[in-house]
Order: sequence, then C-alpha cells, then structure tokens
Amino acid sequence: MHGPTPPAPLPTDRLQFAMPPMHDSVEDERRHRKERLAGAVRLFGRLGYEDGVSGHITARDPEFSDCFWVNPFGMPFKHVTVSDLVLANADGQVVEGGYHVNQAAFTVHAQVHAARPDVVAVAHCHSVHGRALAALGELLDPITQESCAFYEDHALYDAYTGVVVDADEGRRIATALGSRKALVLRNHGLLTVGDSIDAAAWWFMSMERSCQVQLTARAAGRPLLIDHRAATATREQLGGDLVAWINYQPLWQDISRSEPDLLS
Repeated sequence: MHGPTPPAPLPTDRLQFAMPPMHDSVEDERRHRKERLAGAVRLFGRLGYEDGVSGHITARDPEFSDCFWVNPFGMPFKHVTVSDLVLANADGQVVEGGYHVNQAAFTVHAQVHAARPDVVAVAHCHSVHGRALAALGELLDPITQESCAFYEDHALYDAYTGVVVDADEGRRIATALGSRKALVLRNHGLLTVGDSIDAAAWWFMSMERSCQVQLTARAAGRPLLIDHRAATATREQLGGDLVAWINYQPLWQDISRSEPDLLS
C-alpha cells in the first residue's frame, strides 16, 4: 500500500531572497543610503558601541563622490533619523544639514574614502572588545568560522599618536588599511569598510564579536587555530561584501520595523 504523494518542490523563482537593490535615480540611491546609515547607527547604539561623542559611520554620496553622509556630532545613536544626517565634504565642512561633525573622526574617514574609491561606507566606534584587542596590539586569529572572514584581510595600524586631527595621520591609517576590509587601530579600536553601508556595518559587528570570542577563549585556555588552507577557503566563502550584505538584512528588517521613526 502506497502512502500519500509528497508535495512537489516549489520552483526556486517563487522563493524570496533579498539581494542589493538597483536604483532608478541618484535621488533614490541617496535616500536608500541615508536610510541604511540611520539604521546602522541605531543598531550600533543598541549594541553598546556608543561611547560619549566617539564613533561614526560615513557613507559616500552617490552623486557627489567626495562628499559623505555622517551621523551628527553629539546626537545619541539611538535617536538618529534620516533627516538628522549631515553631508560633509572631504575637508569636513558641512554642506547639508544642521549639525556639526566630529572633525577628528571625519579626518580618518575622509582619507580612507579618498584612498578607496571602491568603498561606500566606513565604520569606526570605540567598542569594548575591539578596544581590548587593540590594547594588545594584535590581529584576529583564525579560531572560528566568523573570524576566518577576516583572515589575511585585516591589518594592524601599529601606532598611537592621540586623537587624529591631521590629514597626514589619516593618510597613514588609510595606507595601513590598504585593500583590506578592516583595521585594528592599536590602543584605539576597530575600523571596517564595505561597498555598502550594510556590509561595513556587518563587518564591524562581526569583528567586534570575533574580538570578544578571541579574548574569552584565550582567558579560558589555549585556542586552536584553523589551518591556513581551511581559513583561506572559509574567507573566500564568507569574506565578501555581498555575503556581509546578506547577513545584515535580518538586522535591517528588525531595526526598520521596530523603530520606523528612523526613516523620518
């Protein structure tokens, strides 16, 4: 006796899977970037990355490539809306918006953007575990699947000269970053970049968690390293900006649905 016929698989073209959107106009793309920027700043606030007035995420304007949207100086991360965002030129001068920008932070971001025309967004905050690893002057070890995404794709800026206020120091940081996705700023914290705000934000969050795991594992014992071949293969699978964008989408859905006022 035969059982019931199992249901047929659905055609894959009937299943939803988000991919980065295409934009019909520069205005649409600008609005999209500003929405994602405000959402990322709020997520960073939720995760405790805010420390006084330190920390910024910048996003290149899609039309004026040497101008960058950034969260307002001194505004709580959790309160930032699209209309609060500030547009500044490469010299840190505000060209649109009603707030100041953090000149020290912007000096670094502007130089990274200048050195990396492929980069849309740069994220830097004074997160706890990122600062702890930075205080050791160390890189992430390949000890988890997530940390392998950064394997041989992040670097150490092995200097600390105080608050960065001059372009030369910003250029040295950009040079240390090179073509990689992330940088450990010794005695300072983490910096990540991406070809979208979503990717840069995801890399920062993933890197911060990887720092936490590494410090926790080392405190508990002797972490076992993933070998070079496996770590490289894992990075090739998981280390691209498209994968970062996809990983970030549940976070975007959460923040945009639970705090829709960020879009105002």
